[in-house]
Amino acid sequence: QVHLVESGGGLVQAGGSLRLSCAASGSTFTDYAMGWFRQAPGKERDVVAAISWSGGTTYYADSVKGRFTISRDNAKNTVFLEMNRLKPEDTAVYYCAAARLSGRSYYTKSYDYDWWGQGTQVTVSS
Repeated sequence: QVHLVESGGGLVQAGGSLRLSCAASGSTFTDYAMGWFRQAPGKERDVVAAISWSGGTTYYADSVKGRFTISRDNAKNTVFLEMNRLKPEDTAVYYCAAARLSGRSYYTKSYDYDWWGQGTQVTVSS
């Protein structure tokens, strides 16, 4: 079992930056690929970024490419999402998730993920 706790959300003006953190516990962190998802009111939960167990391979949704950066510190069992040049449409609850490794470097579908954090709200004002 993996326990995930997100932090770092908040209210920011358009153009600003936030850094989300997700601390993992309960299992071997490097047994999992990690991902960040977001869900806005009335919308589906979509992948934002994903990262392989080593951190060497990453994926970004087109809507965040060039603005967001996913990284992980395996020594601290933590995954990060650095968000720059934020836009009002980035407003959502952001979730951290862990996927047991099963042959791929990273995963982009929510059903591939086994463990989820409770979410952290990000609000971008215009």
